[in-house]
Amino acid sequence: MPTRPDPIETMQALIEEINKHSYQYYTLDEPTISDAEWDALYDKLTQLEAETGTVLPHSPTVRVGFQLLKGFEPHKHLARLWSLDKAQSHEDLMAWYNRAQRLVNEYNAQHPEQPLPPLSFVIELKFDGLTLNLTYDKGELVQAATRGSGVVGEGILAQVKTIKSVPLRIPYTDGIVEIQGEGLMNLSVLQKYNETAAEPLKNARNAAAGALRNLNPKVTAERRLNAYFYNVGYTDGLRFQDHREMVDFLRDNQFKVSPYVKFVDSIDQVEAELQDLVAMRNTLDFLIDGLVVKICDMRTREVLGYTDKFPRWAVAYKFEAEEAVTTLLEVGWNVGRTGKVTPTARVEAVDIAGVTVQNCTLNNMDDIARKNLTHALGSLIYIRRSNDVIPEILGKVTEEADGEEITAPVVCPSCGHELEFRGVHLFCPNRLGCRPQLVARIAHFASRDAMDIETFSEKTAIQLYEELGVRDPSDLYYLTFDDLVGLERFGKKKAENLLAALEKSKSPDLASFLFALGIPNTGKTTTKELADHYRSLDRLREATAEELVTLPDIGGIVADSIVRFFQDEAMQRTISRLLAAGVTPVSEELPATAVDESHPFYGKTVVLTGTLQTMGRDECAKKLEQLGAKVTGSVSKKTDIVIAGESAGSKLTKARELGIQVIEDEQELLRLLG
Repeated sequence: MPTRPDPIETMQALIEEINKHSYQYYTLDEPTISDAEWDALYDKLTQLEAETGTVLPHSPTVRVGFQLLKGFEPHKHLARLWSLDKAQSHEDLMAWYNRAQRLVNEYNAQHPEQPLPPLSFVIELKFDGLTLNLTYDKGELVQAATRGSGVVGEGILAQVKTIKSVPLRIPYTDGIVEIQGEGLMNLSVLQKYNETAAEPLKNARNAAAGALRNLNPKVTAERRLNAYFYNVGYTDGLRFQDHREMVDFLRDNQFKVSPYVKFVDSIDQVEAELQDLVAMRNTLDFLIDGLVVKICDMRTREVLGYTDKFPRWAVAYKFEAEEAVTTLLEVGWNVGRTGKVTPTARVEAVDIAGVTVQNCTLNNMDDIARKNLTHALGSLIYIRRSNDVIPEILGKVTEEADGEEITAPVVCPSCGHELEFRGVHLFCPNRLGCRPQLVARIAHFASRDAMDIETFSEKTAIQLYEELGVRDPSDLYYLTFDDLVGLERFGKKKAENLLAALEKSKSPDLASFLFALGIPNTGKTTTKELADHYRSLDRLREATAEELVTLPDIGGIVADSIVRFFQDEAMQRTISRLLAAGVTPVSEELPATAVDESHPFYGKTVVLTGTLQTMGRDECAKKLEQLGAKVTGSVSKKTDIVIAGESAGSKLTKARELGIQVIEDEQELLRLLG
């Protein structure tokens, strides 16, 4: 009598067969069986799993989880994920090459017995998606994370498992490896998705990033994401002689490698390839925002090493901003939280880098005049979009005034109140009766950096404004269960959750409370400075402009705004009602330990700019304050030190112009912070 096959062995064989066909289809784009045949194998596996009550860890059925995740856990990478230095011109590229060649020449002069080989290069596509870092232990996929700071990211394993070009198990089983790549949505997939979607997705990059950071893996799976892999970031045993060997390892282990990986032997060949690729950019089925050039030889990479921010052996060649010509159809005017009325241009839809553009930013009437747009309605204009930044209008195609005139509104487009100019900007002064101002003020008050009222959104603010007459942030704390439970889309649970969130928000730190109030001309940095200095709401409310201007970063205009705000009867009423409702701002206690007055940061005014790789700026600011430093938001003659992280911009430039001490070495910063 023949023995019945072992169901686990049968399942194992099915998994291997399904994974083999999936690899051929999703990674190599070379299907070996029909969809119906693949479905039959999958259904048979599902049936066996149900019968046995066993699901093997690398089964394709575990790609989509059924549980809604509670949140993303931090994940520390085994090896740092580096950013790349940027080049946007021939001169930038040659400067990078010449630096690398000089360092190689210096090394070879000092080590004639073991010289480095002549420089050779690999050119790869710079995908415009979300960086992925996958961890495999003994061949099994055990973690997937975002880039984060480069040192710590967020675990998104459940989401990444839904990407069918990501192998759940690889042939390499000798240790741990971290594989880096990019998650993205193909443009053809985006187009097909939008044909039936209730809410079409605007662009492929945001669609991929949103899917991978969605707590519901089912949503991720619906986006049918793809992934390409280009680097082995960490290994506890492998060594590669050059980049070609590493790419072969990725292919041998069933990773989907970029369709374009070009190896060349000279910088001239690099230049020629770059020009060809720039020309073919828009023929690809996915977004790229540049190209990456790397030195191939791994030993050379080790010798060249890294700066604080970038590897010296690689550079990202960024595409220039793309421009297009279209027609300016109309200019609308929007009212913000502060009453500022700003223009937004609607243009004839035009495709730029795979994104359909219909709206563009304009700043004010001065901006409109400067760009020769005063008589541009109905005329052709140049627009530019770069790296998913909101498109901007560059100017008119022709110099003639051949279009209709753009005129500034006289009255508020929302409430009809007469507008007034303050400098170059228009404002609606009706702050207590203008709907968009009031709704935005309430939404700002509840936001994360302010009172952090969970479950609250701008939609909630609009609904409470329209249906319950909520006109002031203080009104929120006088809402009752009966008020809320009768609202549309507000069941018992939602009403209870909002009331609980309001109760939880009643003990904010003073800095967050001040930020929530929306004091004109102040932001998070200024409100924190006020909270740290006065440490009491009552003391701050009594402060004079003469006192306030003695604080770093507070000039006459800001000081007058603060004083006028607390003298305003409407604001006094708001604050009084908040306090009466039980809102109690608390000031963070000063450190109990004595501050070392000899420390180099003690008594210094410090500005943080750019991105730090080893910690967040808030964490760094707190450490500086504990050492007796004063952290401010802008560079001035009063600034003593500027700490510049990755992608530092105008603040770093200004610091150098003023001769201010700059700390760019993050290791040196860590040493000073202890």
